[in-house]
Amino acid sequence: MFSSFSSFSLPFNLPRIFSARRGPGIDIRSVEVHDVEVMHEKRARTLKHLLKLNHVNHSIVYHDLQFHNHMPHILGSAYILGAPSEHLNQIYEKESDELEPWHDSPGEVSKYDWRDYLGHRQYQRAYVDFFEDELVLKGYDWRKVTHEYLFQGKEPLINCVIAGLGHPLIHLGYAFEISSRELAMEALGLVTTSYNFLHKYLDDSAYSKPSTYSTSSPLDILQQVSSDKRFDGLFEEPGADNIEPLFQDHEDAVMEHWNAWHISDPVEQFKDSQYAATALLVATQEHSSTRFDFFLVHLLTTSHAVRILIPFIPPSFHVALVRQWWLLTLAVYIAQLRPHIKVGNISDYDLKGKDWKWLEKQAVESKWSFDAHYVKAIRAMKEAAKTWGDKNEFYLKAAVRFGEAFDGWGGFAPSSADDVEVATERWK
Repeated sequence: MFSSFSSFSLPFNLPRIFSARRGPGIDIRSVEVHDVEVMHEKRARTLKHLLKLNHVNHSIVYHDLQFHNHMPHILGSAYILGAPSEHLNQIYEKESDELEPWHDSPGEVSKYDWRDYLGHRQYQRAYVDFFEDELVLKGYDWRKVTHEYLFQGKEPLINCVIAGLGHPLIHLGYAFEISSRELAMEALGLVTTSYNFLHKYLDDSAYSKPSTYSTSSPLDILQQVSSDKRFDGLFEEPGADNIEPLFQDHEDAVMEHWNAWHISDPVEQFKDSQYAATALLVATQEHSSTRFDFFLVHLLTTSHAVRILIPFIPPSFHVALVRQWWLLTLAVYIAQLRPHIKVGNISDYDLKGKDWKWLEKQAVESKWSFDAHYVKAIRAMKEAAKTWGDKNEFYLKAAVRFGEAFDGWGGFAPSSADDVEVATERWK
């Protein structure tokens, strides 16, 4: 299963990509782009107008700057899965009840000091204003703005899109898939305000070094992580609050597993990563009475965002972006107390005649059709099946099992259970 670094070989094919500026590309086709700005059918017009309304009316982070605005994610996913205009409007109304208006930032952000406020969420309005000013200067070409600020400079912002549990990455994916300048500017606002210590692992090549073992399989590494006694008893309860202490106190152990992933065939290894992302969400649910993990679903939806972005971003950043997703995956898996991954929970599942059409109907008509993460998860698995083919119907079985068994989200610390129940009731 594993091969050692007997000659201190690096876990990637040359050219080296440790600086996230060089490396082989991942040659996959683009997803279908829904350019709602120029489409004339009613559903597309509805989506366009609702995205603009959200952009004007609602901040990108809220609830004491802790929660992220998922409006574009659920609207975009529901639209792509066939939701009618009426349902899109209902989603907007329901999500709006939870969201908050913009608030003025402590000051403005300029071309000369925009990096000075990275990671300060109270500057969300100032950052979005700044990027929209840049949009005007670049003739409203949002791709030029994203290219300049994501991929240029000594420490490009693209190397920290997994901060904030990957929401900047997810938002950016929808910007490209729907071809929306509003979403693109919001995504840049999320990247800048979520920016944190995680960027250094991509920016600093010293963190990428030979591991004590090597494998091309993400699931094999997760199995190693699951049995790694260095992580035993680290945390009393699961939750995203465990991530920063994990890196502070056990960075070497995390880096060992991060560097163990041998990417010799970038396309094949990215395919494996999407398989692993699906398994992490669906195969960790032991029985129907157990709720799916809220934090693990972000590993699937961020993987989906990587899949969307790869054909649109410079090839030299492809593998680095996948490795960035892998870093988030390891961190979240450990933070969630390393649940057992039983692939048989998916492969042995009886579809009982259910197919993707049934799932699409669940996503836009069931009582969970207003739950952004439920809809996004189904959308992500459907696109993965379309991208790679669905050998043995793995993605279909995973999606049907998820669609049938879903009954709200779990994976939260017991201390937050009451807030979770309130949120679950809101989505029904």
